[in-house]
Amino acid sequence: MQPLFLGLSIAVTLAAVLPYLRDILRGTTRPNLVSWITWTLLTAVASIAAWADGEYTAAVFTGASCLETLTVVVLGLSKGYVKYTRFDIACQLGAVAGLILWLIFNSPAVAVVAAVTIDLIGALPTVRHSWLAPGEETWHTYALSALGGFFALLALTTYNWTSLPYAIYLVVINALLSVLIIVRLRATAIAPEQEA
Repeated sequence: MQPLFLGLSIAVTLAAVLPYLRDILRGTTRPNLVSWITWTLLTAVASIAAWADGEYTAAVFTGASCLETLTVVVLGLSKGYVKYTRFDIACQLGAVAGLILWLIFNSPAVAVVAAVTIDLIGALPTVRHSWLAPGEETWHTYALSALGGFFALLALTTYNWTSLPYAIYLVVINALLSVLIIVRLRATAIAPEQEA
């Protein structure tokens, strides 16, 4: 059963970015580059670490994720939210500092804590952007990413402090982002109707 869930996880995760890319090209989604650059760096480091450890399946999966996030960054340079606020700069610096600490300490526990922390810091600008401009985000991508993470949880062969926290975090943060965008889209649609 685990190979099936792993296959589903990879397929759903890879497909999750397609609605986002479509909406960037349409001009309806404007990615916050701080988040996407952070996620690109994080998945690149994870891919290199997995490959060096001989975890080739994980390296291919995170490598594909890295290419996806990098594609969003490249498209976002011309169609995304490029302006860096003080908040964005602080988040980007925090994420880079976390990446450096992750590379310095050679510990699985530190790696997991660092990965969750870096990803969360990187996600904060997108959380803020989703709140302020929900129409410039694609909730489908985050919902599919949460589903892909859920399948990844089911595919785990061992449940421990190294394998669970990041996988659970990915499900939670992506589910929260999709719900936040949907709720804010509805709220912003209702507000103009009440004013009319």
